[in-house]
Amino acid sequence: MASMSTSSPVRPGAEPYSAGEGKRGVLLCHGFTGSPAALRPWAEYLAEQGYTVKVPRLPGHGTTWQEMNTTTWQQWYAEVDQALTELRQACEWTAVCGLSMGGGLALRLAENRPDEVGALVLVNPAVGLKRFDLKLLPVLRRLTPSFPGISNDIAKPGQDELAYDRVPLHALAQQLKLWQDIRYYLARVQAPLLYFRSKTDHVVDGLSQEVILAGVSSEIREFVELERSYHVATLDHDAELIFARSAEFLAEHAPA
Repeated sequence: MASMSTSSPVRPGAEPYSAGEGKRGVLLCHGFTGSPAALRPWAEYLAEQGYTVKVPRLPGHGTTWQEMNTTTWQQWYAEVDQALTELRQACEWTAVCGLSMGGGLALRLAENRPDEVGALVLVNPAVGLKRFDLKLLPVLRRLTPSFPGISNDIAKPGQDELAYDRVPLHALAQQLKLWQDIRYYLARVQAPLLYFRSKTDHVVDGLSQEVILAGVSSEIREFVELERSYHVATLDHDAELIFARSAEFLAEHAPA
């Protein structure tokens, strides 16, 4: 695997974000081909509620899809792992939130660092897909570097998650390896779990919901169906519901 180029500038708005100075920290993880822009309003809301928030930019994201094709899932995970370590140094209690593949990364943090993830909030998390064409990926990625993407799956007009309009296929193969790893260790997840799922999602099918809710060991699980949003629900019509309910959930499980 080639090493990641550092030459591609980060797109304006796709930079990592951090704010707040409270003793309760929240790490927010964005999705595959996406950027921190998808989570920025949520992070700002939580910072206003007194949380210290971090939204790292995953390697190869927010620049070019070609650069993303040179990155590995271990690099993506290392970025959120490091961000959690930095939050732990500043905060007495930490929670992790994630959108799409970022929900998968949040689950992996909860698997590997159970004592440091005090609560989990997932929005349309992805740990697998039913699509049969994924079986063809080993062949397809040798024939073409990318496919047309499904970005900005948002019902609300005028929103932009600053994602790529192409799916880099080498990176997609990395995501499949990440998903396999996450699914294998799901029983290690014990953190209180708040799960948001859009009724209409054109990116992630129902498989992840089945696998996650059957696989985790969390005794506390809350499920909220989103009626008016598509995949990137954090920028969609139900965003305020996600922000408010997640803040309540975190407050319920954080120490006073």
